[in-house]
Amino acid sequence: MSGGDASGTGSDDLRKLGLDTMSSVVAANLPPDADLRDGQLGEDLVEIGLIGVWAALWAREGLARRDRSLVTLGILIALGAEDEVKSHVRIGLNNGLTENEIAEVLYHAAGYAGFPRAMAARKAARAAMSDGPLSAEES
Repeated sequence: MSGGDASGTGSDDLRKLGLDTMSSVVAANLPPDADLRDGQLGEDLVEIGLIGVWAALWAREGLARRDRSLVTLGILIALGAEDEVKSHVRIGLNNGLTENEIAEVLYHAAGYAGFPRAMAARKAARAAMSDGPLSAEES
């Protein structure tokens, strides 16, 4: 990846917005190598996430970050993405969600996404709550 617009994923301004937003949402300092431009397989996936998720979605003003966390958790539970549920439970806590609200998301998801998905998400959520603060590398 050559950086900037050369990859076709977006401008340096969007990339910076993505990094800044990710840093503030995870409530941790990003390490110097957070952009992961390492020349390895799939490195553009980081760019897609920074620009397409952190800059284009999390930086929007239409929903508070707390509300985005609720929506994101529901989607991740429905997808069965337990590792991401674990990270986003911790992000949600940083964004002001309570443990009771996260439990309610699990209960609600059981009715819409299915009991097995909700149970798997509960396991991930419990692990997340015992892991402590979210670090930038995990998001």
